[in-house]
Parts: sequence; C-alpha cells; structure tokens
Amino acid sequence: MKKLLTLSMLLTSIAFTAFSTEAKTTAANSVAAPQIQIQVGQNRRNNRRYNRRARVVNSVRNVRVGRRIYRETYQTRYQANGRVTTRLISRVYIGRY
Repeated sequence: MKKLLTLSMLLTSIAFTAFSTEAKTTAANSVAAPQIQIQVGQNRRNNRRYNRRARVVNSVRNVRVGRRIYRETYQTRYQANGRVTTRLISRVYIGRY
C-alpha cells in the first residue's frame, strides 16, 4: 500500500511540474512578443501634410536675346494656397540666329 501511495504522489507531482513549466513558457512567450502593429503603405493618403504638397512642373523654352539663342529651363511651383512661383533653373547658350 505504501508503494502505491508513493507512486501516485510521485506521478501527481510530475504532472503538476509539467503543467507549471508549460504555463510559464506560454506566459513568457506572450510577454516577450512585441505588442506593436506595423502598417506598410497607404498611410499617407489621409495625412494632411502630404495632401498640401506643392505641384512642381519643369518647362523648357528657347529664348532669343538679340542674335543669340538660349535654352532656359524653368521650375514652376503651384502651392496649395494658390500661390505660383517661377524659378529659372538653367540657361544654356545654343548658338547664333
């Protein structure tokens, strides 16, 4: 009878330790897992900073000054508030007329 009682106590203690170690590993995994959410792309659509960007257009034209011909490159920016700014980027000498 003593042997049976000792064997049953031994088996129950092994079972409890197995359950407790299993519970510890699942708890450790849930704590160690990062609790952040990463979203890639499509987030800029609702951001006001990107909706207010200026539209930029580069244009090229040939200009005659006296008998000389130049190729001028302009940058035109259309701001969100309606302002238009024009800037000369480059002027390249082409030749004579």
